[in-house]
Amino acid sequence: MIIVSTPYVPGYKITKTMGFTWGLIVRSRGLGGNFIASLRTIFGGEIHEYSELLNQSRQQALDRMKEHAKAMGANAVISVDFDSSELGQSMTEVLACGTAVFVEKETAPASPVRLS
Repeated sequence: MIIVSTPYVPGYKITKTMGFTWGLIVRSRGLGGNFIASLRTIFGGEIHEYSELLNQSRQQALDRMKEHAKAMGANAVISVDFDSSELGQSMTEVLACGTAVFVEKETAPASPVRLS
């Protein structure tokens, strides 16, 4: 599965657009993690517990988006973006979304760009 943040895939042509695809996850650090993180805020610096939580959440949202796109018959997702928000005081929602497409390798040779 090709995943890109651009509205195209270099070297490929889009032959079919399946539509909007997404992956969503809502996670909580838990009482112990929140307690440790709140202690770290006293001294400043990176809150590793939350960085790890968000990295895992983004990866899971991305994996769910890929599965959704695959179920739609896509082999690529273009214009991929992430969004996140806080729910309550202890939960984070992470959304990965994009456009599910079917792409084929471009067979025409690349032509140079010419400026007039």
